[in-house]
Amino acid sequence: MILELKQYVVDAFTEKVFSGNPAAVCILDRWLPEAVMQKIAAENCLSETAFAVKEGEGYHLRWFTPGCEVGLCGHATLATAYVLTRFYEPEAERLTFTSRAGLLTVTRQGERFCLDFPAARLEAQELTARMEDMLGLTPVETFIASSLMFVLEREEQVRDFKPDFAKMLALPEGTGVLITAPADDKERFDFVSRCFFPKQAINEDPVCGSAHCRFTPYWAKRLGKANLVGHQLSARGGVLHCEDRGDRVLISGTAALFSEATIHVPVEE
Repeated sequence: MILELKQYVVDAFTEKVFSGNPAAVCILDRWLPEAVMQKIAAENCLSETAFAVKEGEGYHLRWFTPGCEVGLCGHATLATAYVLTRFYEPEAERLTFTSRAGLLTVTRQGERFCLDFPAARLEAQELTARMEDMLGLTPVETFIASSLMFVLEREEQVRDFKPDFAKMLALPEGTGVLITAPADDKERFDFVSRCFFPKQAINEDPVCGSAHCRFTPYWAKRLGKANLVGHQLSARGGVLHCEDRGDRVLISGTAALFSEATIHVPVEE
């Protein structure tokens, strides 16, 4: 049997297409087999494909990279909220999602969407020779919270970093590699970052909302301020407005619709 499903591609954490982070979004009447959702994500070959099913007053939300299902994704959650409020529930000001990361809420604030996510608990991590060799420099600090997080001294080190994905894959620690540093343009941004997840079949994630559940608590404490603006320095680039709320992080951004399509998905009857 061939199912015809509506699929949207939305660029998140940006005001215009061809920047930010693209995510595919499918709003389903019922769940597809997990293997089928994984194949759709692999076919899309975007960093994330989100699937949502209506449950009560909210939705159950799941995220798939081309290689696996993940426990939390910021930009695909923003993209899903954008699709729901534009095409399914245009009057909605607040959406709730159940997920592997617990209950998530997204509030619409004009053109911006505010994500309420759990803050990550950073643990100091010993810097190994293998990590230092992978980076090609010595970080100021090293942490782990699922992914490895390296704090660098200067923005140019983040911008000019040339990732060696083979060395990242060989690291026994962490599901990803996050690098961050203070921003040069302090009138506009507080910190900069880049994010890499080759173990999840994503070499560089253009704009990673879930990584900012790690960056925000760190920079809030270091800079002594709760409200921060992060600038992700990928080729596509993205801006994230963040607020530290202790055990929660608010991450806000805008989105732009790139495409609407019908996908034809074979499933067993």
